[in-house]
Amino acid sequence: MKFDTMNLPRTTLAAVLVEQKKPLQIIEIGLPTELGIGQVMVELAYSGICGSQLGEIDGVKGPDAWLPHLLGHEGSGKVLAIGPGVKYVAPGDTVVLHWKPSQGIEATPAKYSWGDKVVNAGWVTTFNKHAVVAENRLTKIDGSADLQTAALYGCAITTGLGLIDNRAELRLGESVVVFGSGGIGLNIVQAAHLAGASQIVAIDRFDNRLELSRTYGATTVINSTTQDAWAELNRIFAKQKLDIFIDNTGNPDIISKGYELISARGRVLLVGVPAKGQQASLYTLPLHFGKTIVGTHGGEAIPQTDIPRYMNLFESRKIDLRPLISEIQKLDQINQMISNMRDGSSAGRCLIRL
Repeated sequence: MKFDTMNLPRTTLAAVLVEQKKPLQIIEIGLPTELGIGQVMVELAYSGICGSQLGEIDGVKGPDAWLPHLLGHEGSGKVLAIGPGVKYVAPGDTVVLHWKPSQGIEATPAKYSWGDKVVNAGWVTTFNKHAVVAENRLTKIDGSADLQTAALYGCAITTGLGLIDNRAELRLGESVVVFGSGGIGLNIVQAAHLAGASQIVAIDRFDNRLELSRTYGATTVINSTTQDAWAELNRIFAKQKLDIFIDNTGNPDIISKGYELISARGRVLLVGVPAKGQQASLYTLPLHFGKTIVGTHGGEAIPQTDIPRYMNLFESRKIDLRPLISEIQKLDQINQMISNMRDGSSAGRCLIRL
């Protein structure tokens, strides 16, 4: 399906990973000249920046074989055009862009141009004003929805709330430790509070995140740079052992110690992923008697059903999302926002206004 070039853009502005461990380059790239089966062109309004993108920039999972490479996996925007076979979204629809697969076609990832170079992309990218996305990375939402908070449903909210809702099996009155209280961790704290946890301990290196954790329901906060986090945790759970330990850091030592801390039938849930080559050390015998350790994949969220449910919570004021947005800047400020995330200046999610 060829574009009507009178009405649709042929180029767009993007933040591109050209070299690992280097700032993203803000460049104009050429859009595909036609849409393939299951592809959808979206005009982005906002994109969040997730810690996963920092990991991609740093190459924590290994060298990126797809450079130059478009990034970003949570956003909001409007559909401009659809390719053959698309049936769940239509031009003019307001959508959330997300990395978890949903209903519809998983189309071949789009390729963009930059002079004589090909710029690669996955099934969804959001660090570009216009994106060609697979249908199954889009969920239609009400056209009157707030597009700033809508962007967060692509990852931060669905992962954080979904982990408690779909994976943790949290029972009323249980205790929870959340190690790492950034954008996803704050949503985990909020969801644990909503689900009836009796104790919620939030741990982070930055006081501004911990202060925000308190507003979301944390009963205790620990700054791991100024306090001995493990001494504090052992004191808190000396009599009544911990039920659920959630790691957002990917640090193998933290994972191992969290596993030791939980009760005989406690659960460790892993959101963070250790860098390639790193391994956690565990004594496995307790796994035979009820202790568990599991990874979570985006909170096991099903976007087409979970995003509307979580939006209902926001609209009914059961959850509050606006404090999660720590700053909103234009695309040309993306490297500064990434720096602010690294040094803790931004407590929650940074949003790109596209």
